[in-house]
Amino acid sequence: MLHTCSIVGASASSDYLRHGCPCAAPNLARFADKTGNVIAMNLADNNAALRTTDVRRRFDRAAAQFDGVDFVHAVARDSLLARLDPIPIDARIIVDLGCATGSACRPLTKRFRRARIIAIDLSLRMLEQANKKRPWFTKTSAIQADATTVPLADHSVDLIYSNMLLPWIDEPASLFREVARVLRKDGVFLFATLGPDSLLELRNAWQGLDPSPHVNRFLDMHDIGDVAVRAGLRDPVLDVDRLTVTYQSAAAVLRDLTAMGGRNSLRHRRQSLIGKNRFRAMTDALNATKSDGIISLDLELVYGHCWGSGSFEGGGEIRIDATQIGRRR
Repeated sequence: MLHTCSIVGASASSDYLRHGCPCAAPNLARFADKTGNVIAMNLADNNAALRTTDVRRRFDRAAAQFDGVDFVHAVARDSLLARLDPIPIDARIIVDLGCATGSACRPLTKRFRRARIIAIDLSLRMLEQANKKRPWFTKTSAIQADATTVPLADHSVDLIYSNMLLPWIDEPASLFREVARVLRKDGVFLFATLGPDSLLELRNAWQGLDPSPHVNRFLDMHDIGDVAVRAGLRDPVLDVDRLTVTYQSAAAVLRDLTAMGGRNSLRHRRQSLIGKNRFRAMTDALNATKSDGIISLDLELVYGHCWGSGSFEGGGEIRIDATQIGRRR
C-alpha cells in the first residue's frame, strides 16, 4: 500500500517538521503538482479493518462537492470552536488534523491571529480545495499525510484540532499516541467523532441481507478517554450530543454519503457486486423506517479535549521530557 506524506504549497525548512521526515529528505523523488511542491514516500501497510487507499480515493472523489454536503462537519465544527472559548491557551502552532477542505482554518486563524496553521489530510484533492480558500499572506501550510504518522517534530504543536477524523482511523490508539508525541506539554487536543449509536438505521437495514460489514465501527466515549490516557495524554473531558438528519428517501441518504466520501471503505467488505435484489432489499428496509414520509438518521456526536503531558508512548517505551525530572536532594 502506498501512503503519501507530502508538503503542498509550503516550505520544507520549517523547524516544526520532524527531523528525518520525508519533507526534509533530499534523496526522495519530487514531482510538481499544480498546488505546489509535493514530496512522497512509502509507509507500511497497517493491515487494519479500513482500507486506507480506498478511504483516500473516496475522499479524493468527494473533494469538489464536499462543502455542499458537510452539514454534519459544520455542526461539529461550530461546537468544537465554541468549546475552545473557556480553554486557556495561546496557540502559536496549530494543526487541523484531517482538515478535509480546510473550513476550520479561517475561524482558527481569526481566533489565534499570531498562529501558524498546518492543515493535514490524507486526501490530496481535499488539500487542493483547502488551498483555494487560503487567503493571501496567511500563515497556513498544507501537508498530505496519514494522521497516525505525521511529519512533525516531537512536542512542537500547541493545539491539535480534529473534526470527524476518528471514524476513519482503524487503530485509535495509534492516533492518540501520535497526538501525544506531537503535542507540547499543556497543549490541547480538541476533537469530535461519532459514537456507537450513530447510523444504526443504516446498519440495521443491511442486517440479515449481507454478512459483510457496511458501516464503520465507532468507539464509545469512555473507551476514547481510556485510549487517550494510555497514550500519555491527561485529563480527558468528553461529552455527547445528538443530531438527527432527515431524508426523503434511501436514495438521498446514499447520494449524500457518496458526496461526502462516506461510502464503504472497510477492508472486509464484499469484493463482488452486491446484486440488485439485495441492494433493493436494503433500500426497502431503510425506506420502511419512514415516519410521516421522512427517514431519520440519528448521529451520536462525541466531543472531547485532553492535554499534552510531555510524555508519550512509542516503540514499547514511555518517553518523558527530561525537563520534568527533578534534581535529587
